[in-house]
Amino acid sequence: MEAESEPYVRLATLRQLHHVVADLNTARSLADTLQTVADGAVSGLGYELAAVNLVRPDGDLVVAAVAGSAGAEALMAGRVGSRESWERRLAMGTRWGGLRFIPHTEGWALDDDDVPQWHSGGPEPRFADEWHPMDRLLAPMYSSSDELLGVVAVDKPRSGRRPGPWGREALQMYAFQAAIAISNSRLRANMQRALVRLEREQQALRASEESFRQAFEYAPSGMAIAEMGGDQHGRLLRANDALCRLLGRPASSMRRHSFSDLVHPEDVGLLLRTSAEGGRAELRLARRDGSYLWVSLRNSVVADAADGPRFLLTHVEDIEERKRHELQLAHRASHDSLTGLPNSAELRSRLGARLCARPPSRNGTSSATLDVADGSEYGPAAVVETDENGFRSDGFDAPFGGPPGMGLFDGHVHTIAPEESGTDDGSKGLAVLFCDLDGFKSINDRFGHHTGDAVLIEVARRLTHGVRDGDTVARLGGDEFVVLADGLGRADAQDLAVRLRNAIIPPIRVDGRAVRVGASFGIGWAGCGMSTEEVIRSADQRMYIEKRSRSGRTHRRAG
Repeated sequence: MEAESEPYVRLATLRQLHHVVADLNTARSLADTLQTVADGAVSGLGYELAAVNLVRPDGDLVVAAVAGSAGAEALMAGRVGSRESWERRLAMGTRWGGLRFIPHTEGWALDDDDVPQWHSGGPEPRFADEWHPMDRLLAPMYSSSDELLGVVAVDKPRSGRRPGPWGREALQMYAFQAAIAISNSRLRANMQRALVRLEREQQALRASEESFRQAFEYAPSGMAIAEMGGDQHGRLLRANDALCRLLGRPASSMRRHSFSDLVHPEDVGLLLRTSAEGGRAELRLARRDGSYLWVSLRNSVVADAADGPRFLLTHVEDIEERKRHELQLAHRASHDSLTGLPNSAELRSRLGARLCARPPSRNGTSSATLDVADGSEYGPAAVVETDENGFRSDGFDAPFGGPPGMGLFDGHVHTIAPEESGTDDGSKGLAVLFCDLDGFKSINDRFGHHTGDAVLIEVARRLTHGVRDGDTVARLGGDEFVVLADGLGRADAQDLAVRLRNAIIPPIRVDGRAVRVGASFGIGWAGCGMSTEEVIRSADQRMYIEKRSRSGRTHRRAG
């Protein structure tokens, strides 16, 4: 089972990877892109040295960028290694997905070839997974047509250990994005040269238009020309074959639409905000079959003549695979790998989003907005100074807060636990049901972890089917689950706990064998002024009270 802290590490790695990938898209030239690729491997992926080897037109590879060591840069930058030597390296070693790892036990055979290389110093490894100074890790970069663009060579992870599955996948994904960035940089350079010719070579206008037409028609990624300004702003005038294939629509059909007709309803605002000159957006476009495809959309302005009308040249790149990878990584970092339920980190995130640090008073307003001398159930409230007009002196414009139920910040509705009374007064709150399985350990010990895992998966399914849409069922760890259900009274929460317990009790069949587990539920209530840990701990304590109470009743019946 993964350590509880690992999801946080994965989220941090994912955020850092997102930043370095975003930096790739801001580079203005091919040289900037190559250096950004090398810098990102050092700053974002945690390697001490990275070198980008780019395939030249003659097939050999030149060291185009180095990061992490001034000495390595002075020794390697600009040097060339033969294609034959590089193909030998990529054919040997251990395959880690798309990566190539050449351990020091094999790499000695490469010491005398003509590939520029640099090895960090350091002691001999003490453990099997420690990084050896002579280890080599290579990340090939390929174009969309599987043509080798170059190789990112990295050395000596800062952790001092060979990267695990998560680190390998991050490097492989980064190499994939780097290949896209290099291809796009070359494409942008070609397009910029074409645009410069259109603007400066007025006498050679026809030749420039033909050059642009060929670049447009035969571009490997989707491109379109749309009207700019006027009543028909954004209407598509022309789409290349790549865009038509991408969206599954014929060219005649494309001319009846604008991008605003094709964009996903949730992305219309994003499209409008980025439809200006040079705008860029990642959004979803509708295909002919009704499905949606993630694309990167970038606009440039093209003038028909020196003083003629202007048009929008839109470059559309398919990023569906990258988005799928990002969503998969985000899901894996926030969900339990066994049951697919939100994990502990995601549970705390969802619960924390409902809570603020200031507890509400009994009448529903924030305790910090009232001048109370004798305090309340949460202790004395802070005194808020006001000016002569009754407005707050701390920068908030509303005198003494907003309407009941609102906190200090606009849009936040305080979370308040229902009143504890013998009768149902109709108040509702955010219930937190802590569930611990009874008898699960004996199943694990008797039948093994395979059966135990199957039981956990089935319990997760039954819990999920037993709650409403919008409620959260999370696995806290081991055989502990937590349910967040908003808008419940105390009687409603008790009924929900009974229904879920009854759903868990029926036998579970695993490999032809029927096993049974029970469940103990503790009901806590979330309230502003509490931390997520306090809320979960309160429900956990109530669960143990319920477990001891039920155990005592069982013993009394047995006696």
